[in-house]
Amino acid sequence: MADETNNENSKGSSRREFLKGGLYAAGGAVAATAVMNMGSKDEGSSEPAAPAVATNEPIVLKMQTAWGGGNIWNDFAREYVDRVHSMSGGRIQIDLLPSGAVVKAFQVMDAVSDGVLDIGHDVPVYWYGKNKAASLFGTGPVWGGNANNMMSWWYAGGGRELYRELTQDIMGMNVVGAFGFPMPSQPFGWFKDDDVTSVNDIQGLKYRTVGLAADLLQEMGMSVAQLPGGEIVPAMERGVIDAFEFNNPSSDSDFGAQDVAKNYYLGSYHQASESFEWLFNRDMLESL
Repeated sequence: MADETNNENSKGSSRREFLKGGLYAAGGAVAATAVMNMGSKDEGSSEPAAPAVATNEPIVLKMQTAWGGGNIWNDFAREYVDRVHSMSGGRIQIDLLPSGAVVKAFQVMDAVSDGVLDIGHDVPVYWYGKNKAASLFGTGPVWGGNANNMMSWWYAGGGRELYRELTQDIMGMNVVGAFGFPMPSQPFGWFKDDDVTSVNDIQGLKYRTVGLAADLLQEMGMSVAQLPGGEIVPAMERGVIDAFEFNNPSSDSDFGAQDVAKNYYLGSYHQASESFEWLFNRDMLESL
């Protein structure tokens, strides 16, 4: 009887560890297929086979992104949600919400830490105001590597441990983070005027950016506003800003960047590499 009880406890523990590991690792799975070994694939299918888990009531989690309803990045978040559902055999279901459904874009980390949200999808630079070391994970200076190299550093070079030390030990946040979907180097952005030909021409220009670039460009003479994506076009229309960068032509055109500025400057340096971030409430993750 004791052996049977121990076996049942072991099975329950293994199942919980699988669910917790799958929830965390799915963020990397969509960016690196190496984590697919958490479940075997059906022959002829690119999707991992649904694992055998107990047929209990599904675990329903609330996840909010930092992106407006029509933004392409919500599609990335949806891919993560679908992958978790597949890898857990339907045991974990995630209710995906756009920015503003529960909290504003820059409040996602706080909401996850406080348990208002179970999961958040954003970028580290959106909590730069809490600790400027966030720039190490997205808006740091050019360092010779691309975003894929950054992902390697995160998962295999000590980046994840440094991130945990920053967010948990130093900032005291009740979160666990994961990275996925690395991004290429980003352009300087969209400008109303076409007369920016030298560094002198940016003096006094009202410009939207985030992170370390905001401090740097402020020192260079720009008037910098740190705004989430959903507030950029209204700010341009009201004259609050004269120019902005967000990410890339695809994502920017989704919210109408081309309708408020006709000049697009490439080849910048302010975000040489960046990755999306998943934030998990630590208590929720450890309870699985």
